Amino acid sequence: MSKAEPLNETLKRATASTLKAMSQKRDMVVSFARGQSGASYTNAAAILPEPEPEPHLKPNDILRLRGQSDALAMRLQFHDKNLHNRLMPAGDEARSVFNALEQARVEAVGGRIYPGAGHNMATMHEQAAAPFRTVFDRDPQHMAQALAMMARERFTGETIPEAAGTLIEQWRPWLDTKAPGQLDKLAQALANQADFAREAGMLMKALELLNELPGESESDAQSDNDAQNQDQDDQTSDDESPEGSDDQDGAGAVGTDALSAEFSDGLDGDGGQDEDMMTGGETPAGPTEHDDAWPLNAPNDNKPYRPYTTQFDQVIDAEDLSEADELHRLREQLDRQLDKLQGVVTKLANRLQRRLLAKQTRSWEFDLEEGLLDVARLSRVVIDPYAPLSFKEEKDADFRDTVVSLLIDNSGSMRGRPITIAAISADVMARTLERCGVKVEILGFTTRAWKGGLSREHWVEQHKPENPGRLNDLRHIIYKAADAPWRRVRRNLGLMLKEGILKENIDGEALMWAHNRLLARPEQRRILMVISDGAPVDDATLSVNPGNYLERHLRDAIEWIETKSSVELIAIGIGHDVTRYYKHAVTLLDAEDLGGTIMSELADLFDEDSKTSAQKKHRKHRAL
Repeated sequence: MSKAEPLNETLKRATASTLKAMSQKRDMVVSFARGQSGASYTNAAAILPEPEPEPHLKPNDILRLRGQSDALAMRLQFHDKNLHNRLMPAGDEARSVFNALEQARVEAVGGRIYPGAGHNMATMHEQAAAPFRTVFDRDPQHMAQALAMMARERFTGETIPEAAGTLIEQWRPWLDTKAPGQLDKLAQALANQADFAREAGMLMKALELLNELPGESESDAQSDNDAQNQDQDDQTSDDESPEGSDDQDGAGAVGTDALSAEFSDGLDGDGGQDEDMMTGGETPAGPTEHDDAWPLNAPNDNKPYRPYTTQFDQVIDAEDLSEADELHRLREQLDRQLDKLQGVVTKLANRLQRRLLAKQTRSWEFDLEEGLLDVARLSRVVIDPYAPLSFKEEKDADFRDTVVSLLIDNSGSMRGRPITIAAISADVMARTLERCGVKVEILGFTTRAWKGGLSREHWVEQHKPENPGRLNDLRHIIYKAADAPWRRVRRNLGLMLKEGILKENIDGEALMWAHNRLLARPEQRRILMVISDGAPVDDATLSVNPGNYLERHLRDAIEWIETKSSVELIAIGIGHDVTRYYKHAVTLLDAEDLGGTIMSELADLFDEDSKTSAQKKHRKHRAL
């Protein structure tokens, strides 16, 4: 009988596999060394602390290693090294704070997507805070650690470690006095690394850690030499430079500063040296500086769009809007409608599935001088000891990690056959794409009441001020989260058939909501598919604002996504022409053609050649 594998070796193997999966770098080489933790894109390698042998391996050691591995994976997936270095401030103290805040950002973004990893990292921070139990003053050498702890508290709701309670008591009043509200601004910029870096720079200016942000001195010198009428253009260029340069820069990487400076087990607190060692050539998954936050107001608008109040708006899971028995009954009603199309839909879904799976097939190049060792050709060495070793390398696949968000209009105008078609469409697409390993999110949008609800009542109580903006209570419904298995939430779609759910629709803000949810996803490719009748209507809002108030905001929102966002937008009109709003759109008039149209559109989206050609032409209205 073979001897059982030592516990520390099992832990190393499991940790390495988890790190590769969570960082989405399955070919990365993971090694373990005493007191080290870091990663290199150049060598496709990561280093983690060596666990103790089994007699000395404690549960806390396991939790700390798992937390360090997860924190490193978050850095590898959500961090852009080139952008980070470009916006890095000068000065050791400022760099230390900048790196600590960036690590807090990537952990917060990753923790929302991987709750288990978030728990591991929280446990790691609890242990790492032990040395601060004896710190009773505001020593500048602890500034980065203190700011990182307060930032994590604000970003994730993670409580301050008990051991660091006295330390934070020394720093919190100072931060609140010097930079009030700045952590809230950082929290609002979590999904965008460039915006977050600029807010971090503003925080450090307020804390007097630096006099100017990176690039400010260059822009000032340039504007001194330029003519006066050019000053405004220079300023605009400076403001937009981080976003505009992402096409030239590659992916980020992480060095030994990947974990924040509070890790007391031998990590380098320098902050800049290890980053400079790493280079990368691929675009990282997750939010980058290309994905700006959505602007609520249209530029150059004399009366910009705005909600009168958001305190009555609601984002809610579908199961919270109905009893379980009623959802089951409504789902059965939807299944009876789906049965009529089951034969055709199944064939088309299988066809699409075969196309998508074919794109995910792995292929290799053989007989290379370097790469992964080709064990299938080791017999050559046995036969001829002087024969060189043969290596192989996986070819780049066109099929990228993708998430699709289905945003369904839940307005009263969709009642009857249109909403049934929309629910069936969501069901077919979600089941098909999930079988192909593509994450799918299903969302709905409507209002909580007819003709204004509590928002309008509040406006009346305030003596009806002019130009109030949006005057209704939004209701945004989550039918299926991207990470939720379809089998667990399939009954939620039946809610669309419930009487009283479908009311009015404010499309522009719904697009904002769905778009921003996609930006927080780690996938490289994000697709937003809208199923709607294309006409935003809310009587309370339109009665006291210009007649095109909602439609204009919808057009502005669509134009912004189609021209400035990396999210791909497509619309499917149910009985109405939506091509007047969306560039990439198709209109359905007959449910019998639903399956073919949906599958055709999805196939075009996932076919890179078709996608490229489709972008060169404007889609015309199709009556099916």
